[in-house]
Amino acid sequence: MNGIDLLMSFNLTKQEATIYAMLYTEGALTGYEAAKKTGISRSNTYTSLASLVDKGAAYVVEGTATKYIPVAVDEFCENKIRQLNEYKKDLIKGMPGRKEEYEGYITIKGRDHILDKMKNMLLEAKDRVYLSIYNKTLEIILEEIENAVLRGLQVVIITNKPFELDGATVYYADKPQYQIRLIADSTNVLTGDISEGNHSTCLYSKKKNLIELFKDSLKNEIKLITITKGM
Repeated sequence: MNGIDLLMSFNLTKQEATIYAMLYTEGALTGYEAAKKTGISRSNTYTSLASLVDKGAAYVVEGTATKYIPVAVDEFCENKIRQLNEYKKDLIKGMPGRKEEYEGYITIKGRDHILDKMKNMLLEAKDRVYLSIYNKTLEIILEEIENAVLRGLQVVIITNKPFELDGATVYYADKPQYQIRLIADSTNVLTGDISEGNHSTCLYSKKKNLIELFKDSLKNEIKLITITKGM
């Protein structure tokens, strides 16, 4: 994602993000100057500038001519994240009681959604985590894995070299580049393929029979690695 796309993730429109980036590059600008530099119509520029102020992304500088300056990007992002965390608390508090979680087989599609699920499984785990994964994908969720280790969880990883993590038990084996298997607390499992595109698909379940199947599979893989290493 480029800078404009990332800014749009923080609730800015494309025009607002474009103008914000221009303010960041050029400094204080009038509406007329911003319109001229971005090529956006004056009416749309003034509307976007007013919206940037309302959204906390820009300040108004009063003077002979009204100018606009950008709020520092780290400050703007932190303010948005803090606001969203407050909304999150209110939303959780105000939502009606939830029925028991579905224990069937759930398909999760899309690389980002799968990574989010993996991170949440790791963050919510209480006792142990078993993970079989390619090392480059492993690096993406390393922060959550390190957090699990720091919380005292038993963390067992099967991956290809090079990878080391103090506090975790690591086994080395040639891993398919896109295949992942994750079991958390022997209560939920995620398995499937994750690639760079949008065609990644994984199966998530709390079914005991599936969890036991994959636990046995991982145990057998570890046994084979140990036997091969000792030969």
